Amino acid sequence: MKGIDLSVKIGNVVLKNPVMPASGTFGIESCEVCEVEKLGAIVPKSVTLHPRDGNPPPRVIETVGGMLNSVGIQNKGLQHFLDVIIPFYKERYDVPLMASISAYSVDEFKQMVQMLHDDGRTDLIELNVSCPNLKAGGKAFGMSSEDTYHIVKSVRDITDKPLIPKLTPNVTDITVIALAAEEAGADAVSLTNTYIGMAIDVHSRKPKLGNIIGGLSGPAIKPISVRMVWQVAQKVSIPVIGIGGIQSWE
Repeated sequence: MKGIDLSVKIGNVVLKNPVMPASGTFGIESCEVCEVEKLGAIVPKSVTLHPRDGNPPPRVIETVGGMLNSVGIQNKGLQHFLDVIIPFYKERYDVPLMASISAYSVDEFKQMVQMLHDDGRTDLIELNVSCPNLKAGGKAFGMSSEDTYHIVKSVRDITDKPLIPKLTPNVTDITVIALAAEEAGADAVSLTNTYIGMAIDVHSRKPKLGNIIGGLSGPAIKPISVRMVWQVAQKVSIPVIGIGGIQSWE
């Protein structure tokens, strides 16, 4: 009996199925508990151009139906990704590899995409536009349709690899941002990232997170993310990758 064809196409890359991990949740250690070969794509944690220590602790706290985190994209930088992370996956698994990149300026995004394109071993590139734009007072790129358009447009001519902006849900109308990404040349959009949240320790009367605010993830956010995915799917003609609160195949 012939199996069902679950393959999907994003840009010029065909995935055998649409199942992949969210970038913030998947590291090398995940391979010990996950059948990686069954994935449609591998999406390691977002990387920045230069190494980052991340935010001050505490970084993760439990909430009702989820968790708040303010890890701050701690990572060893793009060169380490090229030297260590890519070889780890490419030598072990015949699965498309998506690099998720986070940057603090358009120039940094361009430099990182150029490095990934020249290296050639990644198959898709996720543009984490949910990260702060330091030249705009820390406001996330993805909160502005103009900034999102500018980033995608600026890197589109650098590479023919599929570009997938990862959108923030912390906006008034996410469809406007998605349409801007599509118009600029994105091959797909992924949504959503975490929702801005905060928790207070009622005994000390202080914030529980060292960074004060963080990103809410977990089962609690799934209905909101599903709603946003549905809204975006009504507006754009490119693929929409749904993220947020997923616990099982159901």
